[in-house]
Amino acid sequence: MIQENTSDIKHYFINALDKEDFVMDRSGQKTIELIGASFFADQPAIFGTPNKSYIEIEKAWYESQSTNVNWIKENYNRNVPEAWLASSNDFGQINSNYGHLIYSDKYHHQYGQVLDELLTNPDGRRASMIYTRPSIWMEYNEDSKNDFICTNAVTYYIRDNYLQSVVQMRSNDVVFGYKNDYAWQLYVLEQMIKDYNDCKEDGTPELKVGDIIWQVQNLHVYERHFHLVK
Repeated sequence: MIQENTSDIKHYFINALDKEDFVMDRSGQKTIELIGASFFADQPAIFGTPNKSYIEIEKAWYESQSTNVNWIKENYNRNVPEAWLASSNDFGQINSNYGHLIYSDKYHHQYGQVLDELLTNPDGRRASMIYTRPSIWMEYNEDSKNDFICTNAVTYYIRDNYLQSVVQMRSNDVVFGYKNDYAWQLYVLEQMIKDYNDCKEDGTPELKVGDIIWQVQNLHVYERHFHLVK
């Protein structure tokens, strides 16, 4: 049973920074990491405050299913975040538009598949949206990209009339990545509940928002963000 929450994760990184428990990442900067993290995502941020205006833009971009980061500037007249520019190729193309990965026909309309699975098999265990794929090994660096999708998969469970989700990530930055990823996963969870309740048979209890369980193979803080941990 998972007993950790975001407060526990926060204190882990505070203590690790105090002990100078660092590893060096591929760029040569110090990093604090936690391998095999698993906790209840009970808060929208671990360090800092979510940037709500940007989160709304990112959600709209994901909903558009555009795989070009320049969509953000073209539609909102806002500079594209450095992290997205660093991930994209020279034309702005990336792999990690999460809406494209779960809504598009190219990836088998996974959102709709999961909704159907929950409606027909509410006690089941296969309502999964798979974000990454084996071909990422050939795609992450094509045409000068640097975008090896961070989210592996998300699985949904109906238990006691709550819709629970388990988010499984390859890699997650505690400071900025978690806030934006949490906002997206909560958004999808709430939308799934709405669509389920709209489609359910008469007499079936309505679903409510359950827990989000966050599982990360490598949860980390970069040296440039150490001042936010202090």
